[in-house]
Amino acid sequence: MQLEFAAPAVGAPLRGGRSWLRTLDKGLGHLIEVPAAILVVLEIVVLLSGVVSRYVFHQPIVWSDELASILFLWLAMLGAAVAFRRAEHMRMTALVAMAAPRVQAFLETVALVAGLIFVALVLEPAYEFASDELFVLTPALEITNAWRAAALPVGFALMLLIAVIRLLEAADWRIAIGALALGGAVAGALLLLQPLLMGLGNLNLLLFFVLGVGALVFSGVPIAFAFGLATFAYITLTTSAPSMVVVGRMDEGMSHLILLAVPLFVFLGLLIEMTGMARAMVGFLASLLGHVRGGLHYVLVGAMYLVSGISGSKAADMAAVAPVLFPEMKARGAKEGDLVALLAATGAQTETIPPSIVLITIGSVTGVSITALFTGGLLPGLVLAVTLCSLVWWRYRGEDLRHVPRPSGRVIGRSFVIALPALALPFLIRAAVVEGVATATEVSTIGIVYAVLTGLLIYRQFDLRRLYPMLVTTATLSGSILLIIGAATGMAWALTQSGFSQTLAATMTSLPGGTLGFLVVSALAFIVLGSVLEGIPAIVLFGPLLFPIARAVGVHEVHYAMVVILAMGVGLFAPPFGVGYYAACAISRIHPDAGMRPILGYIAALLIGLAVIILVPWFSIGFL
Repeated sequence: MQLEFAAPAVGAPLRGGRSWLRTLDKGLGHLIEVPAAILVVLEIVVLLSGVVSRYVFHQPIVWSDELASILFLWLAMLGAAVAFRRAEHMRMTALVAMAAPRVQAFLETVALVAGLIFVALVLEPAYEFASDELFVLTPALEITNAWRAAALPVGFALMLLIAVIRLLEAADWRIAIGALALGGAVAGALLLLQPLLMGLGNLNLLLFFVLGVGALVFSGVPIAFAFGLATFAYITLTTSAPSMVVVGRMDEGMSHLILLAVPLFVFLGLLIEMTGMARAMVGFLASLLGHVRGGLHYVLVGAMYLVSGISGSKAADMAAVAPVLFPEMKARGAKEGDLVALLAATGAQTETIPPSIVLITIGSVTGVSITALFTGGLLPGLVLAVTLCSLVWWRYRGEDLRHVPRPSGRVIGRSFVIALPALALPFLIRAAVVEGVATATEVSTIGIVYAVLTGLLIYRQFDLRRLYPMLVTTATLSGSILLIIGAATGMAWALTQSGFSQTLAATMTSLPGGTLGFLVVSALAFIVLGSVLEGIPAIVLFGPLLFPIARAVGVHEVHYAMVVILAMGVGLFAPPFGVGYYAACAISRIHPDAGMRPILGYIAALLIGLAVIILVPWFSIGFL
């Protein structure tokens, strides 16, 4: 998610290993992480300079966007390498976790080998792609575009080195050799079958993009590498297109300037937790509602709505809210399972709250106005909040709160004054976009400066020791998200070139029920896709295919965006496959089994809210 939930194990140091390998790995980590952290800072400085120069001094810096684009690709590739080293690329682990320990170890190594094979395959085409860019000059800086494109081969080479180190560190060499043998056998079989594959036509789509991707994803291979391997195999084995096309499409997918907002909003989300802004907002809501039945549950729903409007990062949202509320909620008798279930449900509820990374991603891959998406996303989240709160009221209508004191108006007023600087940030971000002070990409830098000043001058919470880890975390999460976007863009291109998009369009437009039937089928499809592929890859892969169909059948593109985002969010946070649910469990330190039953009711409430959004387009487009 988007996207943005890390899974353990793949690429993580395995048991054993020689001391020189550990030393090499540690040195390599510093070599990648330090530049990645510096690049995050440089992106903030460059974009903020552009805003100040254009709006304050009325002297636009013509090369700022170009420089930001060059730095951004380097940030994406170095961040992806850090994520690979730290085992934080997004993947599905539900089935792997149910396997026996030795099978788990084998599947973890298979996932590592899959990543190794992918980066080894694309390394030479990436070098060729960068070499070709030597002859292209950038329009503003007038330097060779190879400075930007070189990030691709460098990033892939670093990931290849990391994968080799991890395999050499493996404690059980038999598992490592077995995984390598399996990867080699599959590759060899596909090469031998190439003449047959060339004659299968579009049946190859089923073979590579359904069976192939499905097998890789369910076996625990990170989603970016699963997409990349399937696309590379399809293009090189069944078409006459050169392998460099894969790298070119990945570069195209990762180079949308609007995606610059991803790392900056991730960093902003970490800042509001570190500076105490999130705690101040939660404290104010608790003073308002903490004394009513189910009050802190309402606070949880409201706090996630407000915090999502600032950070754009679901992991940051949950990490900021849960530690503040859960201790008191447990003290009042709330069951752990219900807490984690509601936390996961609010994650799905707030997927449309700007500046959601998923909204930014949709805008980048479909061309829908980011400002329109930001405006349209507020009410759908509120509708789902109402359905969740209705269930909370029913479940806690008999809660005994005689021991909970009702705060005085003085206490509430004081909490409001303390929270006011934090509460102002969502309105500041929205006003800056609407009034034209900054673009949707640049506005995050204004939020970052505001959060830093608020933390230093008002809340007096700004731990400089946490700044470097936060920058590295930002690069890591951004790299994992952007590599998925790049790989999914390549797959979407392959599907389009095969004629699949035309077939899909014909099928979807002929569905019974007209517009309503199309929306219902889309919602059901994205619930499934959200649980299997996670949010961002599902959006990048199918958004460019389905949004033109939505326009053709008369669905407003912003309304359609809200439907598919919320449907995807339900799948993302619904067990047993939804990785968002397990992220909520990890953040709240509650066992996943505890929330399985309570979350069923919340999922039902979310589905009711989704049905309302489908049936009443006004909630999505009423204020456009």
